[in-house]
Amino acid sequence: MDRSLEELELIVRNRICSVCTDRTVHGECGLENPDECSLFRLFPQVARAIQSTNSDRIDDYIEAIRKNVCAVCRNEEFDGTCEPRREVRCSLDAYLLLVVDAIEEATGRKFAPLAQSGNVEIRL
Repeated sequence: MDRSLEELELIVRNRICSVCTDRTVHGECGLENPDECSLFRLFPQVARAIQSTNSDRIDDYIEAIRKNVCAVCRNEEFDGTCEPRREVRCSLDAYLLLVVDAIEEATGRKFAPLAQSGNVEIRL
């Protein structure tokens, strides 16, 4: 199912912003500058990275995000570290599982993540 970038962004906003810890008691974005939200500031790259990945392993999506989004984010350091991500202030990183699920669902793909317990994979 083809969706425009604008449609995908609206779907993700509806799914993520309602649970975001940065929202106000009135449900609005509580960031001082909402344009600084890492998820939506780089949303075209986020959507492309997720759509170019087809896996039941969240690690594969994380790898695509690190390579295609974090690598161009102004918060990532030359050595690959990221202070907002380390401090759990990166909304993309914090809500990645929900973002992947929303985009996959919106485009007609099923994301059925696998968890690993020792050497055994468990479908969640």
